Amino acid sequence: MWVMLAGAVAGGGVMLAAVLVAQPPTTGPVGLARFDEQLRRGRRTATLTADRRHQGESARMRKIGSDLAEALDSRGIRLPKSLTVQLGLVGMSREMFLARTVGGALLGFLWPVFVVVPMAFLGVVAPIVPLWGMVLGAVVGAMVPSSQLRTQAAERLRAFRHMLSAFLDLVAMNLAGGRGVPEALQAAASISDSEAMVRIRDTLEAAKLQGVTPWAALGELGDEIDLDELRDLAASLALVAEDGAKVRESLAARAASMRSKELADAEGRAAAKSQSMLVAQLLMCVGFLLFLIYPALAMVLV
Repeated sequence: MWVMLAGAVAGGGVMLAAVLVAQPPTTGPVGLARFDEQLRRGRRTATLTADRRHQGESARMRKIGSDLAEALDSRGIRLPKSLTVQLGLVGMSREMFLARTVGGALLGFLWPVFVVVPMAFLGVVAPIVPLWGMVLGAVVGAMVPSSQLRTQAAERLRAFRHMLSAFLDLVAMNLAGGRGVPEALQAAASISDSEAMVRIRDTLEAAKLQGVTPWAALGELGDEIDLDELRDLAASLALVAEDGAKVRESLAARAASMRSKELADAEGRAAAKSQSMLVAQLLMCVGFLLFLIYPALAMVLV
């Protein structure tokens, strides 16, 4: 076992050294492209105030993830768009996600060792850790952060959609009071301090500072979190920003349709949970019947 661990550590060191040595030098066009990408990411961060949302992250983990991100960028490897959208919803930086993925893979790789060594000292199993178990643990450990991120992103998206229907009603009410579209958006976003409403409020404030129209900023936010309702809202405001009456009617109808869709989704989730409970009850009934039948069946067979 110790020979295998020593070989794994030595192999990892050799692979890391090979990666560092074989890293291609950065040419002028490649360096400029990477610099433009960093500037674009910096502008998006300033627009959506991601720095404030990332304050709870560990600086050491961010440093590890930053090195990994630079290594991936230098080789032209980018995260999938769906994963980027989920990170934007949860408010997690790409560096933190990469660091958590590598940490999970490392813990999964060493987990069989932690389990087998105490059992080997007790004489329960042989002190040999199968390599396939360590590799499987590394794969599972690397997939855990993605699974957690997917679950959290689905919950955040559901909460954002629920809040957006109330936001549309508030905007329509402010428009009915005689306010313009930008003022109505600002007033509606200042009502609540929920995470989604704060996100919209920060987006509107950043758009004002940068000289961008509020509906364009909301459209960019919709693209980042992949929310069709927010993109449709931005398109409607861009088309009829000068006609308050039609905007009010459109927003009221859109809010009603979003509430109907949310109610249908809630009923669908409740029905799915009811079905799962029914299956569990059926399995319990089958187990109880087997428990009753087994003694008689055993006597007949004997």
